[in-house]
Amino acid sequence: MRVQTLYSGLLLTFALGFGVSHLASNTAKQEPNKRPVARNRVATAAPRHPLWPGSRFTEEDRDRAVHRALRFIYHTARNPRNFSDHGHDYLWCFYTTAEAMKDEKLRRTAWRMGVELARRWRARHPSVPRNADVDTVELLAFGNQTVGELGFADARIKKEIALAAARFTARDYLNFDPITEPPPSDVPAVCPKCGAYNSRGVTVCTVCKTPLEMMSRYGVWYEALIATWSGDLYGVKLGAHYADVLKWLPRMRPYRGREDGNNSDFYDSVFAVAHVVYTLNDYSIYKLSPALLPQEFRFLKSSVKDAIATDDSEMLGEILDSLKSFGMTNDDPEIRAGMEYLLSHQNPDGSWGDPTEKDIYARYHPTWTAMDGLSEYAWRGEGLSFPELKPWLEKWAR
Repeated sequence: MRVQTLYSGLLLTFALGFGVSHLASNTAKQEPNKRPVARNRVATAAPRHPLWPGSRFTEEDRDRAVHRALRFIYHTARNPRNFSDHGHDYLWCFYTTAEAMKDEKLRRTAWRMGVELARRWRARHPSVPRNADVDTVELLAFGNQTVGELGFADARIKKEIALAAARFTARDYLNFDPITEPPPSDVPAVCPKCGAYNSRGVTVCTVCKTPLEMMSRYGVWYEALIATWSGDLYGVKLGAHYADVLKWLPRMRPYRGREDGNNSDFYDSVFAVAHVVYTLNDYSIYKLSPALLPQEFRFLKSSVKDAIATDDSEMLGEILDSLKSFGMTNDDPEIRAGMEYLLSHQNPDGSWGDPTEKDIYARYHPTWTAMDGLSEYAWRGEGLSFPELKPWLEKWAR
């Protein structure tokens, strides 16, 4: 059948070619003053649209880079070990891309990828394990919230998660109780040698006796923002409510810049401010007025140059999409500089970051944030994920 079809196609091609050339020959004879029709036209190049006047990159370059990035993330997500470790995060990537982006093709592709992975998540997590620890409960809440948005909601497992979540306190989830205290500076980071988590205030790992570094208060804060926002969105309290954590925003101000590398809190403060933006704008669904967060807006705007100077595409991506939420566009020099950098530094495999890095999170997450920083969004006007918090923001902005 395949040979027959190929043979028929060759005959048809020959016949059509003969017909065109015969007609061209006759036309040339009848109308000698007109040029004969060319048999082989050179295809006209597709129009290119610069991102802005004078840009060396085009909209087509940006779109190609964004689609390559999504495919890279999807490729890593299909690895069983990667998905076992970071499935909840991958799901959120594909879901938010499908919900927030302006590029319809990108949205459809992300949705298909998300649905495929949601089925896998549901199969892997049919119930809450008996005696699940706090980290397991938190990740199940994150993942099942997103799986539900992708069309696989399960009321039964949500009840199981809610019952399990109630067994733990705010300090279990967040390392502090935001009802009574601001984000602290005495929470140890995960042990760099054995990967153990240690209790607050511990300076030497109780498992392997390795000296521990403390998390910055900004790192503690933005992890708490993510956890409580996700819990409130899902309808399962994870130790505290989002408003309990956000209320410390005035205490976290002012934000210091990089200071030529002398501010060790700079990295975490940028990510904290970006997550203030994300959790208030429903992860790039709504625009935010800079008047509500004037100090945060100025800080992010001034941090673009530092992210570029330190070759930090992960940080730069989060800064750019946050600034776009505040209304900045390709007409602004900070956005232009950031996009030029990202488009100049994409790896051949579609990723950003160090391609030799063994930690898969450090491979896919910078790629995700860079993709977001380059993308255009289908904003649904100005709004807040929790509109009742607007009076707080207005008061703090004065």
